[in-house]
Amino acid sequence: MIRTTLTPATTRVFLTIPNNYIGKKVEVLLYILEEVEAVPSGATTKKKPSDYAESLSPEAANKIISHIEKSRNEWERGI
Repeated sequence: MIRTTLTPATTRVFLTIPNNYIGKKVEVLLYILEEVEAVPSGATTKKKPSDYAESLSPEAANKIISHIEKSRNEWERGI
């Protein structure tokens, strides 16, 4: 595997492919390092339950709570 970084001086970049790469699939990526560094890693984007606090309106929350309580009461009565 060959990995390197460069700062192009023109709009063209020429690659020299090693002999043992000839006839094989290779992947060539082109991106600006600052763009990749600006994207947070998966570990930092994982949401916690507290991230969702106050994401429901009080009315919606009350409807959900009411539905849950009704379901529990029906379950306890064996309906």
